[in-house]
Amino acid sequence: MNNRAGEMQVFVLATELGSFSAAGRRLGLTPSAVSKLVGRIEDRLGTRLLLRSTRALRPTPEGELYLARARAILGQIEETERLVAGGAAAVPRGRLRVSASVGFGARCLVPLVPEFLARHPLVQLDLSLSDGMVDLVEDRTDIAFRSGILRDSSMKARLVLRSRRVVVASPGYLARHGTPRSPAELDHHNCMTFNFRLGAEEWPFRAAPGLPVERRAVPGNLQANNGPTMRQFCLAGLGLMRVGQFFVQPDLDSGRLVAVLEDHNPEDIEPVHAVFLGHEHLATRIRAFIDFLAGRLG
Repeated sequence: MNNRAGEMQVFVLATELGSFSAAGRRLGLTPSAVSKLVGRIEDRLGTRLLLRSTRALRPTPEGELYLARARAILGQIEETERLVAGGAAAVPRGRLRVSASVGFGARCLVPLVPEFLARHPLVQLDLSLSDGMVDLVEDRTDIAFRSGILRDSSMKARLVLRSRRVVVASPGYLARHGTPRSPAELDHHNCMTFNFRLGAEEWPFRAAPGLPVERRAVPGNLQANNGPTMRQFCLAGLGLMRVGQFFVQPDLDSGRLVAVLEDHNPEDIEPVHAVFLGHEHLATRIRAFIDFLAGRLG
């Protein structure tokens, strides 16, 4: 019987250490034995996975894909054995890699991290905040929080937050430039936008309740790639911005920011989902984090 999992373990270790010799010392094998095991995988797949040199090993594109998948499979094996050995009430433990946008992460995740780790002290949380799209397999990420409509049907997802969007500005900006009373008046205001949108950013409005939503291109001289930066610009009085209300709710409550054009707000909702790779034996640490966030944010 072929030991595919054992071969995967050898390949992953050799790639991470960059040497057949180093992997052999770790596993108690000779360098030639490690090389033969990797060669057996390549022969079976009919493609080269590693580029060998006298200095180091470097994975080919096919090797990068195999490495990512092998890590995921070995992690599932480890978690399944731990689950069976510990029973149905296994304690969440191990490294948990989480990715989120800068705005959602800073506003919603970071403040809750202490409470989560206090509940689950055996979990090692690895949190990355970025507004770029994360590939869960390639980046070895357990959970990614994504805003807006989901388009990747191969992933499992759970809704953790729903928030309406609002147009806001600082009282100082409105005192200098006036408060817009209709969407048309935005033509005379500085509307700050996000530079990761495709094409010119358009803001939706209704002329009156019950009327169709119309999208309006807005003028402005300032863009940013994340919510916290945009919020700082807005607090400094540089213009108006349109964001999820959850992100600026403390500022609205304190009066540091003011919502405008609420009579024309189309009440469009920004959903935030926890996205993860679905499989039969979901790691307890993944389930624990998703359940915790859904309960605290829902």
